[in-house]
Amino acid sequence: MKKILFYAFLSFFPASYAAAEGYQVNVQSTKQSGMGHVGAAMKLGAESMHFNPAGLGFLDKEIDLSAGVAGIFSTANYKSLDGSYKYKSDNDPSTPFYAYAGFKIYDNFSAGISMTTPYGSSMNWGKNWKGSHLVQDISLKAFSIQPTLSFRPFDRLSIGAGLMVMFGDFSLSRAIFSSGDMADLAEIVPQLAPLAEKYKDITPVYAELSGNAGLKLGYNLGAMFDITDQFTVGISYRSKVKMKVGEGKAKIVYANETEIKAITGLQIPPLDMGYLEAELPMPSNLNVGLTYIPNAKWLFSGELQFVGWETYKSLSVKFRPEEELGQYNIDAPKNYKNTIIYRAGAQYALTNRFDLRLGAYYDESPVKSDFLNPETPSMDKLGLTSGFSFRPAPAFSVDFGFNYVTGFGRKGSYTDKATLTKQPRVFEGDYDVHAYTVSLGLAYLF
Repeated sequence: MKKILFYAFLSFFPASYAAAEGYQVNVQSTKQSGMGHVGAAMKLGAESMHFNPAGLGFLDKEIDLSAGVAGIFSTANYKSLDGSYKYKSDNDPSTPFYAYAGFKIYDNFSAGISMTTPYGSSMNWGKNWKGSHLVQDISLKAFSIQPTLSFRPFDRLSIGAGLMVMFGDFSLSRAIFSSGDMADLAEIVPQLAPLAEKYKDITPVYAELSGNAGLKLGYNLGAMFDITDQFTVGISYRSKVKMKVGEGKAKIVYANETEIKAITGLQIPPLDMGYLEAELPMPSNLNVGLTYIPNAKWLFSGELQFVGWETYKSLSVKFRPEEELGQYNIDAPKNYKNTIIYRAGAQYALTNRFDLRLGAYYDESPVKSDFLNPETPSMDKLGLTSGFSFRPAPAFSVDFGFNYVTGFGRKGSYTDKATLTKQPRVFEGDYDVHAYTVSLGLAYLF
């Protein structure tokens, strides 16, 4: 029994660092959030740096500044397949932000710099729910600083490139000895039956992980072409970036340390005496868009976003020092698949100072049904968006965006190792997800 907690800890990691999956944040512009987040074929001024850096080459003014923040409020629901157990997450709001500064150097050459949060998530199921052996709570934030250059060799053609400098942090917790494990242990050691009853709804031991990812580099390329005065086509590519946590920390938390440690044979790995290393790929994105402007009032844009989730083959976690903790290293398969997001948006100039926006998108899930985990209850989603801009002065804009996302409920399972038998165990369920985002932005032209 001395290795019980060793195998419990191994089961902690099979999906522990996958929060970004399904949580690629698309709120890098309040204006575009109201239009289904299209933008690859639109001339967005400084905000083009994210959507298509070539758009920066069409700056109208010498200086273009914009900034904004969003609040993402999400809820996930879990139900066992027999309907006997239901649970609802209690997620903290996520608050991604953006800031852009674009400068027109010459008539055909522009430069700029931006800071965005392209990845981020927050999921909190609580410490004592029945899936605590898979996840309790998790939070991830990734930031990108992007200096950008754009050149227009011809009046109708612009090209652009940006260097993505990315960094971030994460935290998560997960049971390493759950209430179910205590019940299993009591079947082997009957004397522990009173403890099993005491902890039937309480997680006896869980681990907290946290860490910061060092700087990693990627790139953003784009081209934009005015086919006619009414039609514009654009293409952009953001490379994948592998974020790496070099010195993450582990902390072990007990419901009752004295009582749990008194259980004969339990030996807990001293992971809090070392550190961990882990990698997480931020997938590539290829965006292809078309914009149609029939008159001075209307603008329509459609876009396909190809997301390279297939790069996430497995999760590798290594513990250091190697001599003492290397035996706990993890290599957990993920096998994600590439996806497409279908986007469409429209803008209507109600007055010279007031623009209205509507949009929609359909987002495919990259997670296979037999890898469906409550830390990322991924499913195909439909997003409906709206927004407006008001200009109290010709050069100043106040922007508002609203986005509602509903998931198409999904059944699935996840398999990990049982603590005692070390045999595969399956956690099945029916998941549903809803979220809404409120965005506020400001823009000023000089």
